[in-house]
Amino acid sequence: MNWIEALILGLIQGLTEFLPVSSSGHLELGKYLLGVEAQESLSFTVAVHGATVLSTLVVFRKDLLDIFRGLFEWRWNESWQFALLIAISMIPVLIVGLFFADFVESFFSGNIRFVGFMLLITAILLGFTYFKKSNTRAISRFDSLWIGIAQALAVLPGLSRSGATISTGLMLGNRRELVTRFSFLMVIIPIIGANFLSVLKHDTASESAIGAIPMIVGVITAFVSGLVACKWMIRIVNQGRLIYFAVYCALVGGLAVWLA
Repeated sequence: MNWIEALILGLIQGLTEFLPVSSSGHLELGKYLLGVEAQESLSFTVAVHGATVLSTLVVFRKDLLDIFRGLFEWRWNESWQFALLIAISMIPVLIVGLFFADFVESFFSGNIRFVGFMLLITAILLGFTYFKKSNTRAISRFDSLWIGIAQALAVLPGLSRSGATISTGLMLGNRRELVTRFSFLMVIIPIIGANFLSVLKHDTASESAIGAIPMIVGVITAFVSGLVACKWMIRIVNQGRLIYFAVYCALVGGLAVWLA
């Protein structure tokens, strides 16, 4: 992998991790179009995912600090209630990660037709939010479980995680600003956990070396583009403009099916 390929893949990862267009699906399309194995090195994959997690921490640093301060008060306050909702939302993806990891990995095999169909489903989910009026209801424990199920299903390439979770929250009647914040914060621990398990499961020493320059380029690109995309996505959801991404996913999904 050279630095140009690392730049492109880092940009794809950073932008699509937060925009409702499926980062995994776009990485599969990137591999197909560039003729490059996007996960040629596990260390590169872990690094760019870590960079996007870092961009999330930067954007929501004030929220996270407030939550941690509240947790150390050792009383049943808003921070503990929010932490409980996050914990409930992680149950479905934890089950998938522990018991169905090999099954999920079988879909990451360059099956562009499958990615295309999943992007079309993402387009439908985003399209529903266009007709759903904004509500003021807070996220309940039942809502967090359903949003967690949406996140677990979104491990499939082409099904957007942010698109699925935000769409689910909006269709449940949750407030836009709240469900957007919840969607971004709920993914931090699963991504870190998934990367940690990947390191334990694979032998990184046996992988081909990428080199320092491509690695640095990929990480910086993923972080900067993730930072921009995260802030941009918050404004887009609050303004109710997910319909544009529905059209985009429909076009790219249809093109992927046609190419396949």
